[in-house]
Amino acid sequence: MDNFFSGLNDHLASVLFYNILPESYGSMPFIVAWLIVGSVYLTFRFGFINIRMMAHAFAVIRGKYTSPSDKGEVSSFQALTTALSATVGLGNIAGVAIAIGIGGPGATFWMILAGFFGMTAKFSEVTLGQMYREFRSDGHVMGGAMQYLSKGFAEKGMPSMGRALAVLFAILCIGASLGGGNAFQVSQAMGAVQGELGFFKDFPWMFGVLMALAVGVVIIGGIRRIAHAAEAIVPTMVLIYLSACLWIVFSHAAEVPAALSLIVHEAFSPTAVAGGVIGVIVQGFKRAAFSSEAGIGSAAIAHSAASVKYPVRQGMVALYEPFIDTIIICTMTALVIIITGVYADPEYASLVAESQGAALTAVAFGSVISWFPTVLSISVVLFAYSTMISWSYYGERCWTYVFGERFSMIYRWMFLVFIVLASMVSAGNILDFSDLLLLAMAFPNIIALYVLQDKIAEALKDYLSKLRSGALDREVERN
Repeated sequence: MDNFFSGLNDHLASVLFYNILPESYGSMPFIVAWLIVGSVYLTFRFGFINIRMMAHAFAVIRGKYTSPSDKGEVSSFQALTTALSATVGLGNIAGVAIAIGIGGPGATFWMILAGFFGMTAKFSEVTLGQMYREFRSDGHVMGGAMQYLSKGFAEKGMPSMGRALAVLFAILCIGASLGGGNAFQVSQAMGAVQGELGFFKDFPWMFGVLMALAVGVVIIGGIRRIAHAAEAIVPTMVLIYLSACLWIVFSHAAEVPAALSLIVHEAFSPTAVAGGVIGVIVQGFKRAAFSSEAGIGSAAIAHSAASVKYPVRQGMVALYEPFIDTIIICTMTALVIIITGVYADPEYASLVAESQGAALTAVAFGSVISWFPTVLSISVVLFAYSTMISWSYYGERCWTYVFGERFSMIYRWMFLVFIVLASMVSAGNILDFSDLLLLAMAFPNIIALYVLQDKIAEALKDYLSKLRSGALDREVERN
């Protein structure tokens, strides 16, 4: 299996990570540049909506605009927590450590910037996911990039191109769900747990079996059971993790200004092994994309099931995903790693080389709170678990789009088998495979955001007009 992933990665990387810069300027993979340009453009296109509408989005999350007539399978908040459970995970714990270990503290700056611009990309794809969702005869919602690629492009007179891109997205999403949404989570969680429980070093497959059983109990029940699980798990695990981060940051408050200065300085004058500003930018944007999934198109699948009257409304709710995931949680993790200095300690160089980011983060916490690695191991398993149940839904919806509803159970069982296999494959190859497929989803998705941007702009203009005139508040009063 390990050799298989290694060979597959080489073939995929030659296309997706094709360097668009001359060698003398460093390395800038095509797919990373594609994400950067798309996210920045959309932020300007929609007038920095990622700043303007945060307060209104919070009111929506609190349920101010909820109506009994809204159609969907889950609430707006449940859709947000389901999407967050897919993004708030090991990308925040392991991914940040890997980015800093390879690219240095400066990668943190570019991760934050990527999260900021990614908020608008997330808004755009979730709005389209709501616009083009479809209610199937069995009551389930089919939504996501595959829907707005096929239907949206058909409206533009390009049905064949839209269908081809939709199928490509679905296949990539299925692969990413088995890689980044499954295998990577298992590998990193097992790496953290093995440090506390030596039993799993001798019998790693047992960890895979236990995780498969725990995931299977939830995913067999579909989106409603996944949403209820995510609603309970996500706020709790985020609170525990952020509390520990804040404890370390406040106990080293005097070192925070120096850490922030180092982040900014090395963002433009790096000394890490990645070499050069471009290398640090790539590490930051890669890990931000893997963590928040902004521009990837995956979150639109979960948000399309939300019960809201206006597609733009759920798009605004989605602004909080990259904000919470990347700007807040990833930044806190980065400060802990930088303040403790473990990323540059030769003693832990092997963890960086082997892409064991979760284990490196555990060392960072343990250097300040001796007993916390045990708690972190539990948190890592919960982060991985929540990510896996959400990504199983993403993969299952894409599998269903390609093969039909009656074959959905085949995918769910295949997802569980991959959990066990992942406990026996090296983290480095899994990380590369996850990056490749997850980032590749951005290719068809960003094309859709460009082509359908006018639809988003029109819906946004209409919604803001109703908001300013008080029409939306009057709707609430009538309900």
